[in-house]
Amino acid sequence: MSAANNSAAAASISSKLPAVGTTIFSVMSQLAAEHGAINLGQGFPDFDGPPELFDALERHMRAGRNQYAPMAGVPELREQIALKTQRLYGRSVNADTQVTVTSGATEALYAVFAAVLHAGDEVILLDPCYDSYAPAIQLNGGVPVRVPLQPPHFDVDWPAVRAAVTPRTRLILVNTPHNPTGAVFRRADLDALADIVRDTDILVLSDEVYEHIVFDGLPHHSVLSHDELAPRSFVVGSFGKTWHCTGWKIGYCVAPAPLSAEFRKVHQYLTFCTFAPAQYALAEVMASLPEHCLQLPAFYQAKRDLFREQMTGSRFHLPHVPGGYFQLVDYSRISNLPDLDFCQWLVAEHKVAAIPLSPFCARDPGTFLVRLCFAKNDDTLAAAAERLRAV
Repeated sequence: MSAANNSAAAASISSKLPAVGTTIFSVMSQLAAEHGAINLGQGFPDFDGPPELFDALERHMRAGRNQYAPMAGVPELREQIALKTQRLYGRSVNADTQVTVTSGATEALYAVFAAVLHAGDEVILLDPCYDSYAPAIQLNGGVPVRVPLQPPHFDVDWPAVRAAVTPRTRLILVNTPHNPTGAVFRRADLDALADIVRDTDILVLSDEVYEHIVFDGLPHHSVLSHDELAPRSFVVGSFGKTWHCTGWKIGYCVAPAPLSAEFRKVHQYLTFCTFAPAQYALAEVMASLPEHCLQLPAFYQAKRDLFREQMTGSRFHLPHVPGGYFQLVDYSRISNLPDLDFCQWLVAEHKVAAIPLSPFCARDPGTFLVRLCFAKNDDTLAAAAERLRAV
């Protein structure tokens, strides 16, 4: 065998994720850049957070808070998270033992899987679901078990969830407000989940990164507000979504002390700690601007309603969206292309980037739905809507 062949053989590996390619968010953002399109695909705002946040970041950087933060997060930020949890959800948590700051919500989710899953353990997912869940479960030896949500409102089929439980079920993952559909839990959903896990060893992982983006006067029903669920749950939040700074990649996990202890064992070897100056800055603005998160529902509802109004007269159908900052649109009156092909056509021909629904699902959902992000400046939304009305 030649030296070149030896080199090629040494470089090959057996993939742990053979069915996984580049995430759809990277693919569509790349296409948006190539075509000079308006990017309503990837979920990020094109506006900044409060100026007080950036002033605080600079001040803490210049004050020398640029070295390693404590592994679990700076005490001031953990305390603010605990105070918010008490204030909004009536749950008293210990900032020292039950709150951990992470390098984004995605890291927090991964740390939960790594902490609790053993080979062959099953995790129930509600399909469609965020595309990082299943690969992270598989990388940690787990088995994703998909239970489809029920269109058109993407409600949870709780009898189907109960039927999916087996002796290997270790975790049930819920997400409210839901990405990509915008569905939100009612109190009855929490009660149904509690009824399923009662008298079992099943844990709950609740992805609540859009917790402050719920519309039409609806409350956010956090797992932390439920007396039966909170003691067995990991709850993941995101500062990027709340403070319009997704690129900072700062999230957190609230869990009972025994669960947090196992979570931190993993977290310390994933990232050890998170960007220190931003933690101090976030702690400062959480204390000085407590009204910020309470104003987000109205702020984003105005954008939702504006975008829906601007889409009047288009050939797209827009289902109602009760939470999150995404609008599903039905393109069945325009095309019968598969959703990925339609998104590729839309970005090339009409210069608007969307995200197909199918990458969020284990199997082709058979729908004609794509996801658009309305967390954009009003001018961006107006320009995108004008192009979409012409489709």
